[in-house]
Amino acid sequence: MENMSRDEPSLTVPLIVEEKQSLGCKLEDVETNYSHSTTGTASSFKTVFHGLNALSGVGILSIPYALSSGGWLSLILLFVISFAAFYSGLLIQRCMDVDSNIRTYPDIGERAFGYKGRLLVSVVIYAELYLVAAGFLILEGDNLQRLFPDMVLGVAGFEIGARQSFVIFVALIILPTVWLDNLSILSYISASGVLASVIILVSIFWTGAFDGIGFNQKGTLVNWHGIPNAVSLYAFCYCAHPVFPTLYTSMKNKRQFSNVLIVCFILCTLSYASMAALGYLMFGSNVQSQITLSLPTHNFSSRLAIYTTLVNPIAKYALMVTPIVKVTKNWFPLNCNNRPFSLFISTAFVISNVMVALSVPFFGDLMSLVGAFLSMTASTVLPCLCYMKISRTYRRFGFEMVVLVSVVLLGIAVVVFGTYSSILQIIGHL
Repeated sequence: MENMSRDEPSLTVPLIVEEKQSLGCKLEDVETNYSHSTTGTASSFKTVFHGLNALSGVGILSIPYALSSGGWLSLILLFVISFAAFYSGLLIQRCMDVDSNIRTYPDIGERAFGYKGRLLVSVVIYAELYLVAAGFLILEGDNLQRLFPDMVLGVAGFEIGARQSFVIFVALIILPTVWLDNLSILSYISASGVLASVIILVSIFWTGAFDGIGFNQKGTLVNWHGIPNAVSLYAFCYCAHPVFPTLYTSMKNKRQFSNVLIVCFILCTLSYASMAALGYLMFGSNVQSQITLSLPTHNFSSRLAIYTTLVNPIAKYALMVTPIVKVTKNWFPLNCNNRPFSLFISTAFVISNVMVALSVPFFGDLMSLVGAFLSMTASTVLPCLCYMKISRTYRRFGFEMVVLVSVVLLGIAVVVFGTYSSILQIIGHL
């Protein structure tokens, strides 16, 4: 039990802290005090599990849509993105080995580029968490509408549609979890992300193989127009880098971290590729931005996939947003530990998230924007730039420098073209 309690932090979202630890009111305090409390006691097996949980997210739902956007050949880009993300994960380890005081991702940014580097990394991380949390609400609303399409909420003579009603309803359910000071129970529930991904994958395979849908769609070889959207969604699947420093510092045998990353990336990439192929063969170009929205609702296997999709985001929401709420509270030093003020900030945050979810109700487009602009920046561009600065690799030309520059250029290309494509799609749907 002692080991389990020590390993528990790596079950949660990176940078999460306990209220009793938030005595300081500086950004760097919020980002570092959690990690300094983490001791290196986790086995390689547990670290693999935590790494898989970090990498196994809602991206698996949109991966068939990504493949339908880019065509079969775009699967090559999934493996390219996976390799680039794996390589940058190794660079994070190398940066931490240079200085034992580096404990978090923002620490790496500060070690490389000073306070501006810390600020840049922190902004990217928190913006990503905020938009992914909004994506959770959109996902919940879409799937509940799929199950109960006739739901209409009447308020003061106004009728609110099914999807909007469910977004508000789910937010009200989630709100008390954001008020909690101790999220340890939710951390164990959210650790079921690996199991949830397996259940969804098996359920969708069962639906296609035994429930009459089949795998008869041919699809297209390549769709050049949809490549930016496909790559952006692929990048969104590998947005776990902010948690890698926590996983690394929690390991008992840190020499095995590279092997842990290899196992995690191989298993997750295989599951993503399998889901992409299954969904595309089942529904072709008609697959929705979430595979669950394409499933028939009268089959048990389909409903199992949908219900599994619904449970996990509710458990993960508070873990996702707590780091941002903590930082926001610490902008007001005099009210840092004031309970009513804390409740007000948490509630205001959820309300703002609901407004985003209602204003931009396009899960695929929003996650594509997150993947291109934020995930790619945090997962490939920043680790490479920080490593080049910390290790001074940029001063010498060699094979390593060629690889680093290639990964950075790949990341910048995805950021530019993927972000542009995503914004155009969002504007077109408004």
